[in-house]
Amino acid sequence: MKKIFNYFLQGLLYIAPFGVTAYIIYVIFTFVDDLLDDQLTEIFGVDIPGIGLIVIFLFLILVGIIGQSILAQPIRLLFNHILDRAPILKLIYSAMNDLFSAFVGKEKKFNKPVIVLVNTISQLEKMGFLTEEDLSKLGEREKVAVYFPHSYNFSGELFIVPREHVRPIDINPAVAMKFIVSGGVSDIYEEDR
Repeated sequence: MKKIFNYFLQGLLYIAPFGVTAYIIYVIFTFVDDLLDDQLTEIFGVDIPGIGLIVIFLFLILVGIIGQSILAQPIRLLFNHILDRAPILKLIYSAMNDLFSAFVGKEKKFNKPVIVLVNTISQLEKMGFLTEEDLSKLGEREKVAVYFPHSYNFSGELFIVPREHVRPIDINPAVAMKFIVSGGVSDIYEEDR
């Protein structure tokens, strides 16, 4: 009976990551597809699974094209004018814009993985990402900003640490993020294969 239970756990270990990933993809796909479901069913007269996702995808491509063209400047000026009149909206928008830009924009911020000595007595170190080296506006000339993502969570903390406690590491930033978020269980040598 113990052997059967061990086989069960081993099978669960193989299937669970695939199942959870498939479920998350299904939930995201269903949510995005359902956003325009009623309108598209009315237009086409029939419910076509996946059409909402295709329409949103094409819309985002169109927005990207417009954003790169001459039309973008007047729209951006109008939008900034509206944001200037609504400070709370501006705060939320700029925070979200910075967050998304940090991951996928031209100025990616999570591209400098580092190890930081957080306790000099026990030599405890923590992996994170150097996000800002110049903190002179904060009155900190000898310190840098390091972001520490939390494992198994979409959150983290920003620490201001002495520059001499930060050591850059030569690792792909995506592999470093995966290693941190997985709690150190993902393969850190993945890119070498």
